[in-house]
Amino acid sequence: MQLRNVQLDDVDAYVRMRCDPVMMADLGGPLPREGMEDKVRRDVLKAAEDRDWTKMIIPDPAAPEVVAGTVTIWSHDAEGGPMSEIGWMVLPEFQGRGLAELAVRTLLKQARDEDRWGLVHAFPATSNGPSNGICRSLGFQFIDELNVTFADRVLQTNHWAINAGTSLTRR
Repeated sequence: MQLRNVQLDDVDAYVRMRCDPVMMADLGGPLPREGMEDKVRRDVLKAAEDRDWTKMIIPDPAAPEVVAGTVTIWSHDAEGGPMSEIGWMVLPEFQGRGLAELAVRTLLKQARDEDRWGLVHAFPATSNGPSNGICRSLGFQFIDELNVTFADRVLQTNHWAINAGTSLTRR
């Protein structure tokens, strides 16, 4: 598995992840197809400027055109000031192989090695057992259940946080 920055030609992967009812079941349902090119363009720009780490998950480096999903760390304003957040998605045909956990671990190791992002928060839906399991297995600390807004939808989530520099479980 390897991670690479999002590219302009990743629109199809974004559509498969964000516009699919099954993929988006825990995130309030599919997003509209319109606007995906703009979303990719914005993500490419932020990655190129090193504002966000938006990475595509490549399951086999020998086949770099095959994308399994995405993992991203970004910063945004929250009530208490800036907050770093991590999120991930893996396409159904690649689920159950440990790719999401490996991708999240890899990006958190990079954050640790570069001493960047500080405390990193994750907000998987309370109904998303696999993503909550990733948080537990990597050493995130459970904070609370919390309603968050994503794409103008209110979601019931579990709030997890980790300091990758000190709390990432070793493997």
